[in-house]
Amino acid sequence: MGTWDVGPFDNDAAADFCSDLDEAITQEREGIIRGVLTHVIDAVDYLEAPESERAVAAAALVAAQSPGGEPAEPVHGPEEPLPDLTGLRDLARQALDRVTTEPSELMELWAESNGAPWHAVVRQLRNRLLPQSSGEQLRRTPYWSPPNTSLSAPTTYGKADRRTP
Repeated sequence: MGTWDVGPFDNDAAADFCSDLDEAITQEREGIIRGVLTHVIDAVDYLEAPESERAVAAAALVAAQSPGGEPAEPVHGPEEPLPDLTGLRDLARQALDRVTTEPSELMELWAESNGAPWHAVVRQLRNRLLPQSSGEQLRRTPYWSPPNTSLSAPTTYGKADRRTP
C-alpha cells in the first residue's frame, strides 16, 4: 500500500486516479467519478484497497463542492477543472459507507495500524456529504445500503466551494 498520510489523496491509487481525471476530456470527468463510486457501491465481495482509495478520493472531490467542503488538495488532487459534482453526493456517501464496511481490505489495513485519524477523515467527508439543512434532501439511489450508517463527527472538512446541489 503506497500510503504516506491519512488524507483522501495521500496514496498512490488516489494520485493515479487524479492523474486519470486530468488526462480525460472535460465531458468524461463526471462519468469517471460516478463510475468509481458505483463500482465500490456495487461490490459485494471483498473490496480491494486500491478501489477503496480511489473511491475515497472521488468522494473527497464531491465533498469539496458541497456546502462547507474543502477544496481538493492542490498537490495531489486533480489539476484540471471538474464539472459540477453536487449531484453525486449521495453516491459518494454510499461509497464511503461501503469502504468502511467489511469485507474491505482498506479497513483491514487501517485496523493493523493507528487508523483513528483515517477514520476521522472519512467521517468528516461523509458528514460533508449529508444534507446541510432540514429542507435539503439527497436523491436516494437504488444502490447498496450499508448495514451501519452511524458514522458521524462533529467537525467539518474545511472551506466551502459554496455551490449547492
